[in-house]
Amino acid sequence: MAGDSALWVFGYGSLCWHPGFSYNKSITGYVKGFKRRFWQGNATHRGTVEKPGRVATLIEDKESTVHGRAFQIQESAALAYLENRECALGGYLTTIVTFHSRDGAKQFPVVIYIATSENELWLGEASLQTIARQITECSGASGHNVEYLLRLAEFMHRYLPEAHDEHLFTLELLVRSRIKEGNMCLATLMGNRDFIIDLEDTEAAVRAEDHADGNEQSRGYSLQFSARIPSKTLRCVKM
Repeated sequence: MAGDSALWVFGYGSLCWHPGFSYNKSITGYVKGFKRRFWQGNATHRGTVEKPGRVATLIEDKESTVHGRAFQIQESAALAYLENRECALGGYLTTIVTFHSRDGAKQFPVVIYIATSENELWLGEASLQTIARQITECSGASGHNVEYLLRLAEFMHRYLPEAHDEHLFTLELLVRSRIKEGNMCLATLMGNRDFIIDLEDTEAAVRAEDHADGNEQSRGYSLQFSARIPSKTLRCVKM
C-alpha cells in the first residue's frame, strides 16, 4: 500500500477531522514512543496572542502509543499548506517516525509535526483543570478551542474506539462539565458545521461508528461526523 516513493503525514490533532489539503489515501493507525498532550499554545487558529488556546503536541514516552490518521500526500501544495499551518503559524517542527496501520498489517514512515518547549508558543504542563479552563475560554480565527478538543475526542471515539487516551478524554469530560455549568451553547462553540471523514479503511470506520452509536446515549455525544454517510446538523442544545 505504501510504496517507497509515497509521502505520508500523520495527524493526531485537528488534521484527524479537518486536514484542509488534498491527499490520495487516508487510514487510521498509530505511532509508538509518544503521548499526546495539550501543552502547545496557539495564537492564530484557536486563540490570540493575548489569550492563547491549548492544542495538542506529542511528548516522547517509550511506553506510550498515539492513535490518529495518516495521509498520503497528493501534491506539493499540500506540503506548503502544512508548512504554513503547522510550522509558520503553529510553531511545530517536523520529524519522521514509523506509522502502524490499525490492524497492524502495514508499517511505513510518516512525517509528524511536533511542538517542543523551545518554541515561543509553548505553554507546557499544567493541571487538567487549568487546561480545561483555558480551552473553554479561548477562540481564534479558525474557531473556538472547544471545537478543536471535542472534534478530536469524537474522532477517536468513533473511528478508533479501542484507543484510550486518558489525557484527551479527561479533558473532554472536564470541558463538557464547564460548558454545562456555564450554560454555554455547544453549537455556537462548535461552529455549527459538519466535516466529512473520508477513510480508506471504510469498513473499520463503519464498525467503529456502529460501536460509537451504541454508546452515544451513555456518553452524551453531540457531534456528528460522516464517513460516506449523510451529514447531520448540530443544534444549540444545553448539555
